[in-house]
Amino acid sequence: MKVDDRLVERVQRVVAGFGTAPTAAEIARIVREEAGVISDEQLVEVLRRLRSDSVGVGPLEPLLSLPGVTDVLVSGAGNVWIDRGSGLERMTVDLGPEVAVRRLATRLALSCGRRLDDAQPFADGRLFRDDGSVVRVHAILAPLSDSGTCISLRVLRQARLTLEDLVARGAVPPEITGVLHRVIEHRVAFLIVGGTGSGKTTLLSAMLAAIPHDQRIICIEDTAELQPPHPNVVSLVSRAANVEGAGEVSMAELLRQSLRMRPDRIVVGEIRGAEVVDLLAALNTGHEGGAGTVHANSIAEVPARMEALAARGGIDARALHTQLAAALELVLVMRHGGSGRHLAQIGLLHGNPVEARVVWDHRTGFCEEEVPPWLW
Repeated sequence: MKVDDRLVERVQRVVAGFGTAPTAAEIARIVREEAGVISDEQLVEVLRRLRSDSVGVGPLEPLLSLPGVTDVLVSGAGNVWIDRGSGLERMTVDLGPEVAVRRLATRLALSCGRRLDDAQPFADGRLFRDDGSVVRVHAILAPLSDSGTCISLRVLRQARLTLEDLVARGAVPPEITGVLHRVIEHRVAFLIVGGTGSGKTTLLSAMLAAIPHDQRIICIEDTAELQPPHPNVVSLVSRAANVEGAGEVSMAELLRQSLRMRPDRIVVGEIRGAEVVDLLAALNTGHEGGAGTVHANSIAEVPARMEALAARGGIDARALHTQLAAALELVLVMRHGGSGRHLAQIGLLHGNPVEARVVWDHRTGFCEEEVPPWLW
């Protein structure tokens, strides 16, 4: 049944004028007063629309409840997609006209403590839901988005799987689990690379779970996703500036603080900028077996990607390669395809300037090259 948008807006204006939140009975009375003549069925639809417009993520709420959903994407009115792990699927959801999609995006941004309007036409934040989950929210308005208001919701499920769980799911080949356990045993510092949603954090959490329990792990993240089943983990989460531009705590600052917390291993949930400088410095001062994740397309691109990130921290390419050669040795590549998320490659970093080479590929197996004894 089509709900009159003008009726909903009138009711919302009246409710906004209340000093306290009205009860359901009071809202129903307001709807009847504003509508004049309305059936019980129409009343229920209006109440449902009012709740949808004011609670959670509105009409997108049912999509977040679907099993396995990691992303809900809106590309303007009437164009909604989800990802359940096997690629994007188009969904039939009535979000209303463009003005309604914009209103939803603005409300979500405000719920995250962010501003979204013509002067600030994009916003990024996090919603903490009643069920304990976290949803990362990004929105961008027209005319920056030619297709209309775009909303991107990423469900951040805390990664608590073990390596054996990943083998059971087909994400890690059984013959590779021994290699990954030896990486942990020999305290080899490693990076996990891949695209967005490829399973980098899930693999990292599973490997952290294999670390001996007498070792203290300090995890530094932009959003708390790493929750390995390990009894000795400290999670530090960065904080964005508030609407007044104050209160920011960067990942680089948290990394510096972690050095004073007696870590055995330092882990950066996602290396995006200048914090790579502090991580490499930490790994070169006795904190062996550290790890992190980086967005990169392949093993070969890792040195150049690290150069670009280090430049943000004021380190030139020569200094970066010197530190990188001493700090990191192993790279794991995760990929997300039609068959799901899986470990695709293992590579080694060597030399100065640092070069990367593939030593295992999921299609061809191990390459016949000289490799460290722990890798076999």
